[in-house]
Amino acid sequence: MEQSARRLKNILTGIFVFLLLLSGLFLLQGYFKGHFQSEDTLRSYLASFGLFAPLILVVIQALQVVLPVLPGFLGCIVGAGMFGAAGGFWCNYIGISAGSIAAFFLARRFGVELVKWMIPLEKYEKWAEWVNTKRSYTLVLFLAILLPLAPDDFLCYFSGLTGMSAKRFTWIIVLGKPWCILAYSLFFAYLI
Repeated sequence: MEQSARRLKNILTGIFVFLLLLSGLFLLQGYFKGHFQSEDTLRSYLASFGLFAPLILVVIQALQVVLPVLPGFLGCIVGAGMFGAAGGFWCNYIGISAGSIAAFFLARRFGVELVKWMIPLEKYEKWAEWVNTKRSYTLVLFLAILLPLAPDDFLCYFSGLTGMSAKRFTWIIVLGKPWCILAYSLFFAYLI
């Protein structure tokens, strides 16, 4: 029984990694074609998907956490401008939260080597030292997730390397992440 559960877990992990790689190729293709250079290029790119534009924004926002090559705020701006404050909020919140949780589980599954590969070595060493010196890492993580402009993508990966439970991490994302995204959504929906 335990062996079949382990096999199922490995199969699901393989499917997840395959879908992540496929989605990453989609993201990189859009990046190299210039679709993420500005608000206008991203808005045009999303509009080309018609009714699927909100779903594509969710995928882009999830991937920008897992593959930190895009600024997440660009999706927040465009989402609020295209779908309004509420629609932009939900697209961004679902995508960014899913990406944050995926980054945690990727680090948990593949360890330090993946995190070093995803994050430039200087940043990795800086953050690894910082994370290891904090006694109340849970509180620090919650505040970083709650506040804008914190390096929360990196911290999602680092959290997967700590002893923090997946349940605690998920609750931190679910409770801490919406406030900053809501502020961005309201601000950009009425600014644009």
